[in-house]
Amino acid sequence: MSAAVDEGTTAGTAGHAAVDAAGSGAGLKSAGDREVARGTLQGAAAYALWGVFPLYFHLLLPAGAVEIVLHRVVWSLAVCLLLVAVLRDTGWVRTLLRAPRSLLALAVAATVIAVNWGVYVYAVNSGHVVEAALGYFVNPLVTVLAGVVVLHERLRRLQWAAVALGLVAVVVLTLDYGRPPWIALVLAVSFATYGLMKNKVGVGLGALASLTSETVLLAPFAVAGLVWLGLSGSGTFTQQPPGHALLLVSTGLATAGPLLLFAAAARRVPLTTIGLLQFMTPVLQLLCGVLLLGEDVPPSRWVGFGIVWLALVLLSVDSVRTARRRSRARLEAPALVA
Repeated sequence: MSAAVDEGTTAGTAGHAAVDAAGSGAGLKSAGDREVARGTLQGAAAYALWGVFPLYFHLLLPAGAVEIVLHRVVWSLAVCLLLVAVLRDTGWVRTLLRAPRSLLALAVAATVIAVNWGVYVYAVNSGHVVEAALGYFVNPLVTVLAGVVVLHERLRRLQWAAVALGLVAVVVLTLDYGRPPWIALVLAVSFATYGLMKNKVGVGLGALASLTSETVLLAPFAVAGLVWLGLSGSGTFTQQPPGHALLLVSTGLATAGPLLLFAAAARRVPLTTIGLLQFMTPVLQLLCGVLLLGEDVPPSRWVGFGIVWLALVLLSVDSVRTARRRSRARLEAPALVA
């Protein structure tokens, strides 16, 4: 009788434990799903904001590309320093100062991102939004190619096919434009170089610390440039109505805001999701250029874009397949060990 009671008690306890474990697992899964959903929304918001930058930069006219970039550096630094002070996030400073190679990589990253910003603003405000969008469509292909040339990575078949199609697209678009699509190529190469330099710095430096470091390195040149523009009478900051000056000041928030949203998303969602979300930006830029800013795209140019999009489909399929394969391998590993 006593043994039967003990068995019943044990069974009941086991049953409750199983229910609790199932409930706990469901709770963890639900919490994880909420985090992924939140990260996806943050990532989508970041890429959407970057996607409508052509409309924003048009509001900054009559300021030229150089003046806009100089203000962007200065006011981005102001926003970053304010956030660093509020968050008291200064632990990375000493670590970075003790790593000269990381500082050098950040200096190169800062230089190429300044070039990227300048060319992009020039493209937008000179009626080449579509070509700028092409640059960000091509960027993943250039990044993959840079991985081979610089990091000696091995490409899979679909990646090679995507890169080959990308080169064909450049030839087609060169024939269409009557010149190489240099705006698109400079944007793609500069951003790929920026990514490589950030890779050399390592993942230990967060988005805020990285942007702060880069703008600190660029700030002396930006301040000197703004002073020169002011003294020569070439600047627009004080020559236009106050609303124009406020818009130039807002470049700090416009730079830091999407970047921090992206950083928050990158912590919560898989890399494949980020990789697919990134295409929102050039799609929105293309739509801005064609539908809102009235840029003409002849049929021959759409052929070039179509080849690029086909290459990106191959690259995306390869990325998703690889991610699934690695996920299955991780799930099977414990079973094999057991």
